[in-house]
Amino acid sequence: MNRRKLGIVVIGAVALGVAVWAVRWASTPGNSIAPSQAQAARGVSITVANAVKKKTPVKVEALGTVSPIASVAIKPRVDSEISEIRFSDGATVRAGDVLIKLDSRSIEAQIQAAEGLVARDQAQLEGAERDVRRYTELVSKNATPVTNLDNAKTQAAVYTAAKLADEGALANLRVQLSYTTIRAPISGRISAAAVKVGNFVRSADTTPIATIIQVAPIYVTFSVPQKVLPDIRRALAAETATIEASVPGEQRKAAGTVTMIENTVDPGTGMVLIRATMPNTDEFLWPGTLVTAQITLREEEAVTVPSAAIQVSQAGSFVFVVKDGKAHVRHVKVARVVGTETALEEGVEDGEAVVTDGFLLLTDGSAVVPRSPKAGT
Repeated sequence: MNRRKLGIVVIGAVALGVAVWAVRWASTPGNSIAPSQAQAARGVSITVANAVKKKTPVKVEALGTVSPIASVAIKPRVDSEISEIRFSDGATVRAGDVLIKLDSRSIEAQIQAAEGLVARDQAQLEGAERDVRRYTELVSKNATPVTNLDNAKTQAAVYTAAKLADEGALANLRVQLSYTTIRAPISGRISAAAVKVGNFVRSADTTPIATIIQVAPIYVTFSVPQKVLPDIRRALAAETATIEASVPGEQRKAAGTVTMIENTVDPGTGMVLIRATMPNTDEFLWPGTLVTAQITLREEEAVTVPSAAIQVSQAGSFVFVVKDGKAHVRHVKVARVVGTETALEEGVEDGEAVVTDGFLLLTDGSAVVPRSPKAGT
């Protein structure tokens, strides 16, 4: 028990000694336990940039999707077996290229038979026409009854009709024969073939052999709020509007033209559909891709500051303006963001210095010490 009391006394003495040492250290000149106060006295280190008044683009930005102008499903028009496939999966094809050859032997045989029927009809027609000419001469000499001439004319008409019918059947077979060579109806990218050589295909099949999608030019479709529609229409009428589409993860952009504004505003969402046509000669835009569409309406003069200078509080957006070695809070009204810069409607004048880094220790009226910006910022 005495040992326990002795230990408590020793611990108390040590704590008292530490407290006394801390008080003496803090009272010694040059020592301080409030470094933030000393830092405030000599000024907070900050980075500044000057506000610049210049022309900046007025843009409307929206999410959009890439869609093909044309898409064609390749299907057979006759029932036959695939004898040859002349395209590679995913390849670029041109309109008129031979894609698939079907077995045409059966149709070719039918054409040969139909040609024989037409030749027979022609021979019979020529014989009937000779009879008409002969009976016409005999009737003129009263050497034969008129009935024989009428019968000859009837027979010639029958052979003429038979020839026309057989020629029609022959033409139809030749059309059927042309269907055994399947050509690309449009230029574009073709999908993977759903069948291979040797497969039997039918005109009634619901699954296409392949699909061709036009990729150049191509559509970009997006929706914008109805409140910006008047500005967009005015810019299009003045021919000052330009449009660009960017793909996430890509630095470059694709340019195009607005070619359609939907004739109604969706009453449920208050959005209006806009479609742009992109040349896409380099196939930068791929069908189905989600893109960011930017319409540049015009250019307006405004005071711009780096976007890093804009701070947000419950009272709204503000910046720290540096004047006479001190930082002062200045509330601003943001007009738009253009890349890494923000255009302001009011709050900052051209040439004023604003803080872009070092906000953590700043308050209204804080003394500041500008420093050079870090490399790469």
